Amino acid sequence: MITTMMLAAQAAGGGSAMPILMMVAIFVIMWFFMIRPQQKRQKEIRNFQNALQEGTKVITGGGIYGVVKRIDVTTNIVEVEIARGVVVEVDKSYVFASASASQASGGK
Repeated sequence: MITTMMLAAQAAGGGSAMPILMMVAIFVIMWFFMIRPQQKRQKEIRNFQNALQEGTKVITGGGIYGVVKRIDVTTNIVEVEIARGVVVEVDKSYVFASASASQASGGK
């Protein structure tokens, strides 16, 4: 369809660059509204994961609330206590948010 529009524009206007400019404009708009915010969010999550400390209230990728008990930096495993005496091991990349910040903003 886009190729047809380009051919029609070239036939009518003698090689106009308007369709190419439109495609570039659509890509720029898509980058500003979709790609850029997602990249910023991923950077925030990565910074949060790198700053994890024992005792931090967190939410895992599965939606489980808990408290970080131990962090093994060599294997990237975080032990999260989800109930008194119940500790689960979670990969560090699946700890996404601070439960304290989520509860303060009304997330729970």
